[in-house]
Amino acid sequence: LICASLILSLCPPSSFSLSPPLLPPHSLSLSLCLLSSSLSSFGLHCPLLLLFPLSPLSSPSVSLSLSLFLSVLCLYNGSLPCGDRGRRKSRFALYRRAKANGVKPSTVHILNTPQDTKVLVQNLGQHSISFTLSRNQTVVVEYCHDNNTDMFQIGRSTESPIDFVVTDTSGGGKESEDPSIAPSTISRFACRVVCERNPPYTARIYAAGFDSSKNIFLGEKATKWKNPDGHMDGLTTNGVLVMHPEGFPDDPKQGLWREISVCGDVYALRETRSGPTRGKLAEGESSALRDGSLVDLCGATLLWRTGEGLLRAPTLRHLEALRQELNASRPQCPVGLNRRTGGTLEERQPWVYLTCGHVHGRHDWGQRSEGEDDPRESDGSTARRECPLCRSVGPYVPLWLGCEPAVYVDAGAPTHAFVPCGHVCSEKTARYWAETPLPHGTHAFRPICPFCSCALSSPGWTRLIFQGPID
Repeated sequence: LICASLILSLCPPSSFSLSPPLLPPHSLSLSLCLLSSSLSSFGLHCPLLLLFPLSPLSSPSVSLSLSLFLSVLCLYNGSLPCGDRGRRKSRFALYRRAKANGVKPSTVHILNTPQDTKVLVQNLGQHSISFTLSRNQTVVVEYCHDNNTDMFQIGRSTESPIDFVVTDTSGGGKESEDPSIAPSTISRFACRVVCERNPPYTARIYAAGFDSSKNIFLGEKATKWKNPDGHMDGLTTNGVLVMHPEGFPDDPKQGLWREISVCGDVYALRETRSGPTRGKLAEGESSALRDGSLVDLCGATLLWRTGEGLLRAPTLRHLEALRQELNASRPQCPVGLNRRTGGTLEERQPWVYLTCGHVHGRHDWGQRSEGEDDPRESDGSTARRECPLCRSVGPYVPLWLGCEPAVYVDAGAPTHAFVPCGHVCSEKTARYWAETPLPHGTHAFRPICPFCSCALSSPGWTRLIFQGPID
């Protein structure tokens, strides 16, 4: 059994819903042959409300009878901004196909004219990769059917060869709806994942995907080369980058970011994202995905989780229990001590001073005029306030519980929040993601919040300090 879930990195818009979203009561049950239901679509944000216990959320009961399945996840907080629909969703379940559709390299053809190449590709009727070396020479590698593997393709295109459609997400976490506003950097046929149909069900990632004509085309300007063993290989324009962490999730340590070639070899990064010269071959490293592997498509980042790893991850039911336990402790706002019941949902929304971590209800105390801003604290934030408890000055933001269980590295209590977005999770999870830089731009890296893709400051998280009831 191969099963996988994809969660698109970079999160929903900043228009938060203060009322808790109702979650569809789907269930996931795995057996030797079948995944009966893919993971359900959860709400965009689950607010962590203080001073007023929320009604319980209807979370799916997840019963995993096998650890022999793989999951691909990307970093959205449970759902795309406009909702999951069809092949465009925040997570994808990969399962063993009824009939194998994998392919493997077969015959190599060397052609001398573009017309010969076009005729050959059309007449083959098989998958192929075309390497254009010059106007007068093209190498076409024919691929034949492989009964032992299943292939899944990921990209921006909505054509039928693409199994999972992904789109760019802006820095604020908004999914790109109008491609004319800013050109997409994700390839139409970005990458493909090839999974073995038999134990140990290894899944490998390859750059580029086959188009509707079953071809991958690398033109004259594409980075390509002939390896010492004689086979051709190349890189896509913006590249497919992969990072394999060590010891994930128990004792996770970040690995090095590498680039994956069209044939699945692993290389050091180019000088810039779309540079003309490939990096050095990473000897001994593999394109096989492992629990916690990150795959960056230059506009979307995917997180791969294995079934064994998800068995140890918290479920939505567990996260809801932690939220109820926190509410049961009856935390209070140090300013509005008597606002534990009544009032609007907005009044009961918890807010935090990110500099010190003190949690309050929303109030207007401590606002700083522009002339009073401390120059040492200038981080561009527009919601700068002075904490009434410790007098520290900094951003003042609402708290939201991170609702995507797959990005958690443990099942700890929600004691920390990311800075500056205010998404709440466990300490271990906050530390891991704050120390994990993701590709940004042509050659930069930066840590982001795994629930909303907001760029994190340093150290990227704060410990939450709640005040208990005075009675």
